[in-house]
Amino acid sequence: MNLALFDLDHTLLPLDSDHSWGQFTVKLGWRDGEQFAKANDDFYQQYKAGTLDINAYIRFGTQSLRDLGDDASSKAAAAHEQFMAQVILPAIRPSAQALVERHRSAGDEIVLVTATNAFITAPIAKALGIEHLIAVDLVLDAQGVPTGDILGTPSFREGKVARVEQWLAERGVGWADVGHSYFYSDSINDLPLLERASHPVATNPDDRLRAIATERGWSVLDLFND
Repeated sequence: MNLALFDLDHTLLPLDSDHSWGQFTVKLGWRDGEQFAKANDDFYQQYKAGTLDINAYIRFGTQSLRDLGDDASSKAAAAHEQFMAQVILPAIRPSAQALVERHRSAGDEIVLVTATNAFITAPIAKALGIEHLIAVDLVLDAQGVPTGDILGTPSFREGKVARVEQWLAERGVGWADVGHSYFYSDSINDLPLLERASHPVATNPDDRLRAIATERGWSVLDLFND
């Protein structure tokens, strides 16, 4: 088995889908614009700095879904369809699609490995034509609404390595059975999985990751310079 692993936000997309979803819920009137924007931006800066408390962010990010009241799951699904049409689909670049297709043509198993939760990212993976998704899984209540808790190991920082290992184990294989493994990411948060991959690719990297990639001789790909 050969692997092509992809981060999502600012890697295959030129935006942060989690942050953008938060902004979208403000436009829908689900949150107070000023208060939510400040908190959302603060969490985003923590993420970029590598200091994010993922549990606190998930509780914050899913609060609007819990506040929807009756028929929350249907309301959330309808809103996500709008989000895909208005925000995500227009942002998908041909260069990102071509990169995924290059690995598909090579016969690699393609996996999206993201720290954004599965509610937001499952439709995005489908739009990108990626069958396998490793995302932050959410605990759901009896009505299918997120409780604010994370199910299992979050696919964040070192957790991405653990979740990929779990994904491999579910298929009866381990890292020793992997021929080559590419991992594309923009973020210093993904250093553990980049170090585990046989072919790490710093993709649209932040300054710290670009410096590390240059020092270690890793490939650097600026995917959105077209």
